[in-house]
Amino acid sequence: MAKISKIEAQKRKGRYNIYLDGKYAFPVAESVLIQFNLMKGTELNKEQVSAIVTADQQAKAYFRMLDYLSYQMRTESDIRKKLQDTDTPAEFVEPILKKLRAQHLVDDHAYAAAYVRTVMNTELKGPVVIRQHLRQKQVGENDIDDALAQFTLTDQAENAKKLAEKLFRRYRKQPERRREQKVRQGLITKGFASSIYDMIKDEVVPQPDGEQENELLVKEAEKQWHRASRYQGYERERHFKQAMYRKGFDLDDVQVWLDQQELQ
Repeated sequence: MAKISKIEAQKRKGRYNIYLDGKYAFPVAESVLIQFNLMKGTELNKEQVSAIVTADQQAKAYFRMLDYLSYQMRTESDIRKKLQDTDTPAEFVEPILKKLRAQHLVDDHAYAAAYVRTVMNTELKGPVVIRQHLRQKQVGENDIDDALAQFTLTDQAENAKKLAEKLFRRYRKQPERRREQKVRQGLITKGFASSIYDMIKDEVVPQPDGEQENELLVKEAEKQWHRASRYQGYERERHFKQAMYRKGFDLDDVQVWLDQQELQ
């Protein structure tokens, strides 16, 4: 048995040095000091010292997680990964998580709800992308469903309109059909259902600009007609039309251009 001869506060708040029989033995957190009721004169055997040291290691890991949580909300999977990255013994993980849950410092349901609200108000992402992010965080499907319930169809349509208007500006120099294809695909890529585009289409599609559309067609047609020059007759026309269609031009308009070339 060894007797605690001195308990000395460290410069670091909440940490103490324990001396046994006049010699420095080990440090402890204040929570461990209270947990084991350590005070001057307390006698400890080897098993007790080992238990105290283990409890202090767990306490240090717990306080590291408090610091980690002080910057932003985290999921349980975030905490598990952080504990693993800091070489925390596996047997400490569940006790630490249990304590954090009890204090409502880790709550995947609350995290999901807060994340959805943030994305709704600050980003132009749809439910599919949001769900993917939360799944990557290993949030449960029920928690995700509850969180996404607040992202109503009306809210989705409003955000999708903002994104669609932005994309139409980006692709303004594309042919009308190609531009619309790219905007629809852009919404899907950002996590909105295809049906959302159908809902907002009449509000976001720009008025046709016939002059610009014709300029685009003429410029691209001249380029593609030259590229198809290695073919002759019908084959040249076929390759030319295929290329123009892939570029998003209406085949009737392409045929008009071809007919005009034959008249020249």
